[in-house]
Amino acid sequence: MQSRVMQSIICLGDAYGLGLSPAAIVTNLKMVGLKMHILLDLIVSITSLTVVGFYAWSLRGHFNSPKMEAGAKLISVVVIVTAALFLYLVWSGAQTRWVQIVGLGFELGAASLFWWAVSASRKARLRFAFDPEYPDSLVTDGPYRYLRHPFYTSYLLFWCGWALASWSIWSILPVLFFTIVYVTAARNEERKFSLSPLASEYEAYRRKTGFLTPRFDQR
Repeated sequence: MQSRVMQSIICLGDAYGLGLSPAAIVTNLKMVGLKMHILLDLIVSITSLTVVGFYAWSLRGHFNSPKMEAGAKLISVVVIVTAALFLYLVWSGAQTRWVQIVGLGFELGAASLFWWAVSASRKARLRFAFDPEYPDSLVTDGPYRYLRHPFYTSYLLFWCGWALASWSIWSILPVLFFTIVYVTAARNEERKFSLSPLASEYEAYRRKTGFLTPRFDQR
């Protein structure tokens, strides 16, 4: 089997008139693979930091809480730490190429859902996670037609994507943390809706939509 591989490499060099030895051809192929790996790491890193930048922008450019509560501040700190960790994992380890591509797809999907949710809720006075104030508006357009917490879904989809792209067992821990935090925040917001003047309207809306995953059957 090994001799057949070497013969194929020699034929490859002869076919392109390279005049290279099998060892040189193997070395060149390894260099091409290394360059592709570095390029994919770079694309993942730039995409990930860009999406984190989108989320950071929303703190001032979209949400309307007068101040950040302790829970929201904790999330911000963990986001910074996790971003640094994932960058380290992406550049220090060896990732499977197709897994990185899948993770990149998750991130792009998360960014698309984020901006869709921003567009649908631009006129609403949405607040930070764990804000103590009761809601005074209900958004049911855009992604809100199918799920009740598209921002949290976007965040979780993004962190899952970056975790896949980093391809390390250590990336599971931040994803578990964010899952617990965002589910807790979403439950807290639903509780506040149930205690607000929008309670009956929200209950009818809740029955037709998904929590963090979309529900398309709205009967």
